[in-house]
Formats: sequence, structure tokens, C-alpha cells
Amino acid sequence: MTEHSDWLNLQKQAHREFATRLDGVTDWDAPTPDTEWNVRDLVRHVVEDQQWVPHLLAGRTVEQARRVLQPLGDDLRAEWRLYSLAATAAWQEASPSTLVRLSRDKVSVTDYLREQVGDVTIHSWDLARAVGASEELDAALVEAVWTLFEPQRDTLAASGLYAPPVPLPEDAPLQSRLLAMTGRTP
Repeated sequence: MTEHSDWLNLQKQAHREFATRLDGVTDWDAPTPDTEWNVRDLVRHVVEDQQWVPHLLAGRTVEQARRVLQPLGDDLRAEWRLYSLAATAAWQEASPSTLVRLSRDKVSVTDYLREQVGDVTIHSWDLARAVGASEELDAALVEAVWTLFEPQRDTLAASGLYAPPVPLPEDAPLQSRLLAMTGRTP
């Protein structure tokens, strides 16, 4: 297997993790570990991120993609299924070395894929915590996202994308360290 195909498999696993937690949502207004979002906001964020994938992988700029994105409907589970499938199909078709124009710069398809896997993985845990579902994430997924995030520890902490890191001992379980790095209390 190539590194890209490994990440394609991880993308599918991350989407399964999220879908499993999404099935357990009963209170869309429940708080999440991200204090600015309730469950509905969190799910909407993850679904909206998936909406962008096919457009950006097809070579559209952020502005071009923004013009064709459709507003999400009220049934966020159905929207997730639709856009998760569309994103997964687009990842399968994309050439790993193609450059994707994001808002901040151009990155390879594989780099964008890694970023998306990391985001969906972390938000799967957020959703699990919010709905009282199993917080245990797939070990291979956690390890892969750790290898992506750990070298960027200082950059992530300074980015403002996440709350400040939560101190944990170096011998804490890997999932706990990954979550703590992104400002989550495991």
C-alpha cells in the first residue's frame, strides 16, 4: 500500500467513527467540548467541510466553490450521508500529487486528505463526548493523526484552531495525548 492509499482507508474509518456517533444524537442543542458549539453546530461544521472536498479536488478555488455550495437542510444525518459519500468518492478519484487551492495556500491532495482525516477524527471524539457515546477511537486512526499533529504541536498551539493544550504525562495513552494536544480534556 502507498501512503496515500493508507490515508484513504483512514478517511473511510474516520467517517465511520463520526457516523457512529451521529447515530446516537438525541439532543441537537447539547453542549460539546468546543464551548462555542452545540451538537448541531459541530455536526454542521463537519458536514460543511465535506461539502468543499469534491469542489476543491476538482480544481475550483475557494471562491468558486463557495458560489456553488448548497445550504444544508435540517436533516443533518441525511446531509452527512450525502456529503460523506461525495467526499469519499472525490478522494478516491483524486491524484495524490495534484495541488489543491485552500484559503491559506496550495497543498497536495494527500496533505489535504491528512488534514481532513485529523479534523473528522477529533470531531468524532467531540461528538462522542457530547452525546455520551463511546469515546474510544480506532487505534490506527489515533496513531495516524498523532503522527500528523505531534510534529506540529507548537504550530497547532499557536494557531488558535484549538483551545490551549491540556497538560498530560508523556506516558498517558496516545488517544489522551492527542486530545490534550488539541485542548480537549480526555
